[in-house]
Amino acid sequence: MFKSKVILILSLLLSVYFQGLAQRNQITLNDGWKFSKGTFADAAAPGFDDSKWQSVRVPHDWAISGPFDKEIDKQVTAITQNGETKPTEKTGRTGALPYIGEGWYRKKLILPAVTSTQKVLLQIDGAMSEPRVYLNGKQVGQWNYGYNYFYIDITNELKSKDNVLAIHLNNKPKSSRWYPGAGLYRNVHLIIKEEKSIDQWGITITTPVVEKGFAKVNVKTKLTGSNSRLVSQVLDSSGKQVAADTAKSFFGQEADQNIRVSEPRLWSPENPYLYTLVSTVYDGDQVKDIVKTRFGIRTISFKANEGFSLNGQVRKFKGVCLHHDLGPLGAAINVAALRRQLTILKDMGCDAIRSSHNMPSPEQLELCDEMGFMFLAESFDEWAKAKVENGYHLYFNTDAEKDIVNLVQANKNHPSIVMWSSGNEVPDQFGAEGVKRAKWLQEIFHREDPTRPVTVGMDQVKATMQSGFGALLDIPGLNYRVHLYEEANKAFPQGFILGSETASTVSSRGVYKFPVVKAKDKQYDDFQSSSYDMEYCSWSNLPDDDFVMQDDKPWVIGEFVWTGFDYLGEPTPYDNSWPSRSSYFGISDLAGLPKDRYYLYRSRWNKTKPTLHLLPHWNWENRTGETTPVFVYTNYDSAELFLNGKSLGVRKKDKTSPQNRYRLMWMDVKYQPGTLKVVAFDEQGNPAAEEKIVTAAKPYKIVLTPDRSIISADGKDLSFVTVSVVDKNGNPCPTATQQLNFEVNGNGKFKAVCNGDATSLESFEKPTMKLFSGKVVVLVESTVIPGKIKLNVNGGGLKSAQTEIISKTK
Repeated sequence: MFKSKVILILSLLLSVYFQGLAQRNQITLNDGWKFSKGTFADAAAPGFDDSKWQSVRVPHDWAISGPFDKEIDKQVTAITQNGETKPTEKTGRTGALPYIGEGWYRKKLILPAVTSTQKVLLQIDGAMSEPRVYLNGKQVGQWNYGYNYFYIDITNELKSKDNVLAIHLNNKPKSSRWYPGAGLYRNVHLIIKEEKSIDQWGITITTPVVEKGFAKVNVKTKLTGSNSRLVSQVLDSSGKQVAADTAKSFFGQEADQNIRVSEPRLWSPENPYLYTLVSTVYDGDQVKDIVKTRFGIRTISFKANEGFSLNGQVRKFKGVCLHHDLGPLGAAINVAALRRQLTILKDMGCDAIRSSHNMPSPEQLELCDEMGFMFLAESFDEWAKAKVENGYHLYFNTDAEKDIVNLVQANKNHPSIVMWSSGNEVPDQFGAEGVKRAKWLQEIFHREDPTRPVTVGMDQVKATMQSGFGALLDIPGLNYRVHLYEEANKAFPQGFILGSETASTVSSRGVYKFPVVKAKDKQYDDFQSSSYDMEYCSWSNLPDDDFVMQDDKPWVIGEFVWTGFDYLGEPTPYDNSWPSRSSYFGISDLAGLPKDRYYLYRSRWNKTKPTLHLLPHWNWENRTGETTPVFVYTNYDSAELFLNGKSLGVRKKDKTSPQNRYRLMWMDVKYQPGTLKVVAFDEQGNPAAEEKIVTAAKPYKIVLTPDRSIISADGKDLSFVTVSVVDKNGNPCPTATQQLNFEVNGNGKFKAVCNGDATSLESFEKPTMKLFSGKVVVLVESTVIPGKIKLNVNGGGLKSAQTEIISKTK
C-alpha cells in the first residue's frame, strides 16, 4: 500500500515535471533595450558599442517625445479623398512629430536553457517601419508593412550565450496620411517550444453548428512531428472542463476535431462569454506542448433584405473607426489606455470597432473579445495605386498576400472579428484592374478564413456601380455618400449596404461658435471647430443624416463613425493651417474626454441608461442679451428649458428635419448669466430627469478625478486623472486656460499629459500644460514596486490638489 502510494506520488511529480518542461515558454521582451535614431553601419554587430544610446522599454514610439515642427513631413499635395484638385501645402498631416528616419534597437538576449529538441521563435507584433532583424550580426528576417505581425525561427542562429538582437527600422517621408508612429511600438516575443509541437498560429477554431442545446466546435490543429497524440479540452469561463476529445482524424500534419459543447453560452457584445481550448500534444505519455486559446461560440450571417444577424438576432452595427495611436502615448501600445478607450465607448452604447486603416494589435482584439465589441479588421489604405508617395503601393504586388495571410492566421480565433476589410478608399476603385485586385484579395481572405465576409470602404460609389467593383464584394461598404445609399442598394446585388465610414463631423471640445448654422468646411481664426455639432466636411455629413438611414432603411446594416477618438495628424479642416496637428473628427478628444457629440450618439445607442446632456456651457461674459442657442441630447422625446427659473418652452422631437428628429433645440435663447436647466419628460409626460449648468465665478481650485484609484504594480499600468477647475461654489469653470504643473511621488511616475487641443504644441511628456476648455488629463504610471502614488497639481494661482493612487501586485 505504502509502495503504491509512493509510486503514485512519483508519477504525479514526474507528470508535473514533464508538463512543466513541455509548456511552451513565451517571453515578452519589454526591458533592456538600447535605442538610437540615425544611420549606423555596424549597429547589427554583436560588439557594437551602444552604451551611449538611450535605454528604453518596448513598446516604444520614438517620435511622440516631439517636438512638434511644421516642417516635419510637410506635404504639397491635393487630397483627392477630400475632393481637392490642386496641390496645397499641408502641415501637421502626419502629426508634425519626428517619425521620419532610421532607428536602431539592440538587446542582449538572456535565454533559459534551450535543449536540442526545442526551437525558438521571435515574434514581432508591429514595427514602424520596414523592420530588418539581425541576430549576432546576421540578418535573420525582415518585413515591410509596419502594421503587420510576423515571426522568425531563430533556432539555428542562436549561440549558447551572449546573443545580441538588433532591429533596424526605416520610416520614409510621405509614407502616411496620418501619424503612423515610429519604432517597436508593439510587443516583441520569444517563443520557446519543442520541435514536436503545435505550429505557431496553427490552431483554427470555428463553431459551424450552434443549436439551442448544443454547439459543434470544430478545431483544426497543425502539428510538427509525427506520431503525436492531440488531446483538446474545452473549459468554461471558470476553468471547468465542459468537453474533451482526442484527435482521431489527421490530414497530413493537421488534426481535425468536432467537439460537442452542451448548453453553450453564446458570445455577444451584451454577454461576451469566452471559453478556453486547451490543446495538449503527447509523444507517448510525455507532454510535448500545451497551447491555450480563448474563443467564443457565436453565429454570424449577412442576408439580403434582412441584414446582419448575430446568434440569429438581426441587429445593426453601432460602430466607430479608430486609428491606432493612443493620443499622448503615440503609437506605443498600452493595455490600460486601450481598455479606457473601450470603457468610454461601451458607456456610449458602441458595440463595434473598425481598425482603420490598419491591422489591429493583439491586445486590442483580446480586449474586444473580453468587453464585447464586434470587430471589422482592416488591412490596407493603399493597393497598387498611390495615395502618398511612399505608401503601401510600393509593396502591394509583392507583399499583399503574405500580409493578409498573417493578419488572418494570427487573429482568426477572435470571436469579436465578424468581417475583414481588404482596403479603404483605394484609388483602384476605378477600372478593370481594380476589380481584379478586389476579387484577388477577397479570394485570399476566403481561402484563409471561409467563415467571415470581406468588405472595402468605398468612396467612389458611382465608379464602383459601373465597374462591378462593389457588386463582387461580400459586403459593399460606403464611406459617406448618404445621398447615394438608395441608388447603391438598387445597383448592388447583395441586398444590403454597410456605412463603413460615416459622419466625419468636426468639433473641438467645449468650443462654441456663433451664429449656429449648418456649415461645410468652416474655418475660424483660432483653428477650432464648433461643438454645436453642425459642421462637417465637403465629402461628409452630420450624424443625424446617418441616423435617418440607420433607422428608416432595414437594408442599411449599421455604421462605423469617423472617429471614436481624435487622433494625431490629419487636422481637417485645417490641413494647411499651422499649428493644427491632430484631428477634430473624434466623438471624444485626444485626451479621451467626451465632446458634446458623445452624448448625441449615446442618446441613440445606449439602451440601458438614460442620457440628458445640455450645451453649450453658460459662461459668456460678452454675450449678454445675444442669441445663444441651447441644444439637448437625450433619449427622452421631449423636455422643457428654464433660464433662471423662467420657462423657455417645451421642445419635442419630430421628423421635420434630421436635427429636429434627434436633438431638442432652442434656437432663440438670449444669454443671461445664471442657471440653465432642462427637465426631460417620459412617455406619459411626467418629469423624468433634469440637468443644469450654472455660470461659474472666478476659477478657484483644482479638482482631480482618477479613472482608477487602484492599478497594477507592473511598470506599465496607468491611471488617467482628469484635472478640472471649479469656482468657490464648486461650479466647473469651462473656459479656464491656466498653466498647470504636475508632480508624481511614491511608487509611480508621471507618464504624459494631454488637454485635447488640436493646436497645442506643448510636449505630452513634460509635466506642465495649459487647461483647454477647463480640463486636462494626466497619465500616472506604476512602477514594479507596489505602494502609494501621489499626484500633486498646482499652478495658475489656483488652490492646488492632490490625489492618491494605489498600485498592487497582481
